[in-house]
Amino acid sequence: MKTTFKTAIPILLLTILASCGSDKSEQNSAQARPALPFPVVQVPTKTVTSYTTYPTNIEGIINSEVRAKITGYITEVLVDEGEKVKKGQPLFRLETQSMSQDAAAAKANVEAAQVEVNKLRPLVEKNIISEVQLETAKAKLQQAKSGYNSITANIGYGTIVSPVDGYVGSIRMRTGSLVSPTNQHPLTTVSNISKVYAYFSMNETSYLDFLQNAKGANKEERISNFPEVTLVLSNGKEFDQKGKIETINSQVNPNTGTITFRAVFDNTSGLLTNGNSGTIKVPSVFEDVLVIPQEATFEQQEMTFVYVLSEDNTVSSKAISIKGNADSMYILESGLQEGETIVAKGVGKLRNGTPITPQKVKFEEVAQLRQTEFQ
Repeated sequence: MKTTFKTAIPILLLTILASCGSDKSEQNSAQARPALPFPVVQVPTKTVTSYTTYPTNIEGIINSEVRAKITGYITEVLVDEGEKVKKGQPLFRLETQSMSQDAAAAKANVEAAQVEVNKLRPLVEKNIISEVQLETAKAKLQQAKSGYNSITANIGYGTIVSPVDGYVGSIRMRTGSLVSPTNQHPLTTVSNISKVYAYFSMNETSYLDFLQNAKGANKEERISNFPEVTLVLSNGKEFDQKGKIETINSQVNPNTGTITFRAVFDNTSGLLTNGNSGTIKVPSVFEDVLVIPQEATFEQQEMTFVYVLSEDNTVSSKAISIKGNADSMYILESGLQEGETIVAKGVGKLRNGTPITPQKVKFEEVAQLRQTEFQ
């Protein structure tokens, strides 16, 4: 047992010495490894505009349903879907032959009643008959005229015209279809899209924040002072006209808990039409706030961090709080001070205590670093 113990001591010492030698070798290797270059930027204070987006639906400022006022078969469809029409322009014609025959008979009744009045008038003047008979004849004449006018009006309704200037929508009925005033669906819809409405909704909290941040003594003044909004089309491109928020619904939707806004856009180009969808961008201006590049951040356990540069050119992580974003920048609530230096790019390659070779860049140039990989 003694021999074994004495033999084991030298072996243990040799193992410890070898381990120490290995640790020192790794430390020397780490110290010898060159610090990699990383872009760094000082945190500035700026006035920036942040955008909040909301899905939207587009409608023309006028959507007028076209319906038949009489019952009849369509004999002609005079326009096509999507066609631009003027107010009063004929769109459909209905069969009115039977009414034309009725009109001829009604006209004959008018003429006969007029003859009777003309015959009785001189007799009354000569006191041959009483004036009551003449008045009765006049009443029959007026009744005949009313019947005739009613029939001719219905014949006029056989030509269905556009109620407004605009564009023809979907045509539901074609030649040969029987239509009447009781039809559930209109023949078509004519929409005035020289201007369009964009409807979108905010939740109650966002609505209150938005309204309270606007200038004005009352709701009407605040609405008039709302900033212009931007419409992003379904293809991702921005519409070339800015919009203005005109009205806000006075009630909260009990089903969704949201409040509806309506913005109006000029649409002289005719690019927008009923049923278009897109996204509304509502701006918010933040004055004198701290901003950092979004690429300077990383997340851990639902918290956002940046790497702050120390005097010895090593980095350490620091938690931040974000209250908004503008383009490629985050707007800070807390966590950093103006003038602190942070790593602007490549934070995924860093750990606490990592030494770097800082490469100072101007904040205005940071947005141009997106495609650059610092090795």
